[in-house]
Amino acid sequence: MDDAARQRVLDVMNSHNLCTIATVREDGYPQATTVAYVNDGLTLYLCCDVHAQKLRNIRLNNKVSLTINRYYTDWREIRGLSLGGLAEEVQGRGEIEQVLHLMLAKFPQFSDLAQVENLANVVAVIKVTPQVISLLDYRQGFGHTEYLEV
Repeated sequence: MDDAARQRVLDVMNSHNLCTIATVREDGYPQATTVAYVNDGLTLYLCCDVHAQKLRNIRLNNKVSLTINRYYTDWREIRGLSLGGLAEEVQGRGEIEQVLHLMLAKFPQFSDLAQVENLANVVAVIKVTPQVISLLDYRQGFGHTEYLEV
């Protein structure tokens, strides 16, 4: 992926708030879950309850698909991402707290839940490292998609 394509992907990541992550359940069924995210470059981070189904799924199979999009009234302006990547539960307390601080900066209402130090004890952090990204940009024409390898 060249620098210009990377910047287009980051523009979408930085201007959206929600993603839908698809994992595979133990019984083989896919599970799609909408969740807030933050990103550090192309790496995405999601928070969930330590007992969440998506986290159990990732522990069994770390291959995930993820979309980032929102509703547009003018379809000529649609931009979004679809990606395939590898997910892992973040283990280091320092990295967990760093991600929680990123969440607080992007979503101030997150602070209503608890202090970062307390959240680190009850919230799991999932790190998604993209392998392939499809960048959807209807500003370039209806259905325009760029396939990018990371």
